[in-house]
Amino acid sequence: MKNILLKSVIIFVVMSCLNAQLAHWSGRILKLSAGQLGMLPTAVFFGSLIITVIASVTIVIFRRSYQSLWKSAILFEILYLVMLLLSGINPLIYFIEATDNHLIDLMLYINSIIVFLLMYLFDLLYSKILGSKIKN
Repeated sequence: MKNILLKSVIIFVVMSCLNAQLAHWSGRILKLSAGQLGMLPTAVFFGSLIITVIASVTIVIFRRSYQSLWKSAILFEILYLVMLLLSGINPLIYFIEATDNHLIDLMLYINSIIVFLLMYLFDLLYSKILGSKIKN
Protein backbone atom coordinates (compact mmCIF):
# COMPACT_ATOMS: atom_id res chain seq x y z
CA MET A 1 0.00 0.00 0.00
CA LYS A 2 2.23 2.72 -1.22
CA ASN A 3 -0.60 5.03 -2.20
CA ILE A 4 -1.12 7.58 0.58
CA LEU A 5 -4.70 8.27 -0.49
CA LEU A 6 -5.65 4.60 -0.20
CA LYS A 7 -3.99 4.29 3.21
CA SER A 8 -5.68 7.46 4.41
CA VAL A 9 -9.13 6.36 3.24
CA ILE A 10 -8.66 3.06 5.06
CA ILE A 11 -7.68 4.94 8.23
CA PHE A 12 -10.70 7.25 7.84
CA VAL A 13 -13.14 4.36 7.38
CA VAL A 14 -11.67 2.51 10.37
CA MET A 15 -11.94 5.66 12.51
CA SER A 16 -15.53 6.18 11.31
CA CYS A 17 -16.52 2.63 12.22
CA LEU A 18 -14.80 2.82 15.59
CA ASN A 19 -16.50 6.12 16.45
CA ALA A 20 -19.91 4.70 15.53
CA GLN A 21 -19.29 1.47 17.45
CA LEU A 22 -18.10 3.31 20.55
CA ALA A 23 -21.17 5.56 20.38
CA HIS A 24 -23.34 2.45 20.33
CA TRP A 25 -21.45 0.87 23.23
CA SER A 26 -21.69 4.12 25.21
CA GLY A 27 -25.45 4.00 24.90
CA ARG A 28 -25.49 0.38 25.98
CA ILE A 29 -23.20 1.04 28.96
CA LEU A 30 -25.44 3.89 30.10
CA LYS A 31 -28.46 1.58 29.61
CA LEU A 32 -30.30 4.11 27.51
CA SER A 33 -33.55 3.04 25.94
CA ALA A 34 -33.86 2.78 22.19
CA GLY A 35 -35.81 6.04 22.20
CA GLN A 36 -33.06 7.87 24.06
CA LEU A 37 -30.21 6.40 22.06
CA GLY A 38 -32.10 6.70 18.78
CA MET A 39 -30.05 6.91 15.65
CA LEU A 40 -26.92 8.23 17.33
CA PRO A 41 -24.49 5.54 16.06
CA THR A 42 -25.89 5.86 12.54
CA ALA A 43 -25.66 9.65 12.64
CA VAL A 44 -22.07 9.44 13.90
CA PHE A 45 -21.20 6.98 11.13
CA PHE A 46 -22.72 9.07 8.33
CA GLY A 47 -21.19 12.25 9.74
CA SER A 48 -17.83 10.48 9.82
CA LEU A 49 -18.26 9.36 6.23
CA ILE A 50 -18.87 12.96 5.19
CA ILE A 51 -15.69 13.87 7.02
CA THR A 52 -13.93 11.04 5.19
CA VAL A 53 -14.87 12.59 1.85
CA ILE A 54 -13.77 16.07 2.98
CA ALA A 55 -10.49 14.72 4.37
CA SER A 56 -9.83 12.68 1.21
CA VAL A 57 -10.31 15.76 -0.96
CA THR A 58 -7.96 17.66 1.34
CA ILE A 59 -5.34 14.94 0.99
CA VAL A 60 -5.68 14.95 -2.81
CA ILE A 61 -5.20 18.72 -2.87
CA PHE A 62 -2.31 18.78 -0.38
CA ARG A 63 -0.78 15.40 -1.26
CA ARG A 64 2.79 16.33 -0.39
CA SER A 65 1.87 17.42 3.14
CA TYR A 66 0.18 14.14 4.10
CA GLN A 67 2.82 11.45 3.73
CA SER A 68 2.14 9.65 7.03
CA LEU A 69 -0.82 7.93 8.59
CA TRP A 70 -0.37 10.06 11.67
CA LYS A 71 -1.08 13.28 9.79
CA SER A 72 -4.15 11.74 8.19
CA ALA A 73 -5.48 10.69 11.60
CA ILE A 74 -4.88 14.21 12.95
CA LEU A 75 -6.78 15.68 9.99
CA PHE A 76 -9.73 13.34 10.58
CA GLU A 77 -9.76 14.06 14.31
CA ILE A 78 -9.76 17.82 13.82
CA LEU A 79 -12.56 17.61 11.27
CA TYR A 80 -14.56 15.26 13.52
CA LEU A 81 -14.26 17.58 16.53
CA VAL A 82 -15.25 20.56 14.39
CA MET A 83 -18.28 18.59 13.16
CA LEU A 84 -19.30 17.86 16.75
CA LEU A 85 -18.92 21.50 17.72
CA LEU A 86 -20.85 22.76 14.69
CA SER A 87 -23.67 20.31 15.36
CA GLY A 88 -24.20 21.88 18.77
CA ILE A 89 -22.71 19.11 20.88
CA ASN A 90 -21.01 20.75 23.84
CA PRO A 91 -19.06 18.39 26.11
CA LEU A 92 -18.95 20.79 29.04
CA ILE A 93 -22.74 21.14 29.45
CA TYR A 94 -22.81 17.83 31.32
CA PHE A 95 -20.95 19.40 34.23
CA ILE A 96 -23.62 22.10 34.49
CA GLU A 97 -26.70 19.95 33.86
CA ALA A 98 -26.17 16.24 34.45
CA THR A 99 -28.61 14.44 32.14
CA ASP A 100 -28.24 11.34 30.00
CA ASN A 101 -28.31 13.35 26.78
CA HIS A 102 -25.48 15.58 27.93
CA LEU A 103 -23.53 12.54 29.12
CA ILE A 104 -23.82 11.03 25.63
CA ASP A 105 -22.48 14.31 24.21
CA LEU A 106 -19.49 14.08 26.54
CA MET A 107 -19.00 10.43 25.65
CA LEU A 108 -18.82 11.30 21.93
CA TYR A 109 -15.79 13.47 22.65
CA ILE A 110 -14.20 10.87 24.92
CA ASN A 111 -14.80 8.16 22.30
CA SER A 112 -13.17 10.35 19.68
CA ILE A 113 -10.07 10.74 21.84
CA ILE A 114 -9.96 6.98 22.44
CA VAL A 115 -10.16 6.28 18.69
CA PHE A 116 -7.43 8.85 18.05
CA LEU A 117 -5.15 7.21 20.64
CA LEU A 118 -5.80 3.81 19.06
CA MET A 119 -4.75 5.21 15.70
CA TYR A 120 -1.63 6.65 17.32
CA LEU A 121 -0.74 3.22 18.72
CA PHE A 122 -1.42 1.63 15.34
CA ASP A 123 0.84 4.16 13.62
CA LEU A 124 3.54 3.57 16.22
CA LEU A 125 3.42 -0.18 15.67
CA TYR A 126 3.23 0.25 11.90
CA SER A 127 6.31 2.48 11.85
CA LYS A 128 8.22 0.05 14.12
CA ILE A 129 7.40 -2.85 11.80
CA LEU A 130 8.45 -0.89 8.73
CA GLY A 131 11.58 0.30 10.52
CA SER A 132 12.59 -3.25 11.38
CA LYS A 133 12.02 -4.39 7.78
CA ILE A 134 14.22 -1.59 6.45
CA LYS A 135 17.08 -2.51 8.83
CA ASN A 136 17.04 -6.14 7.68
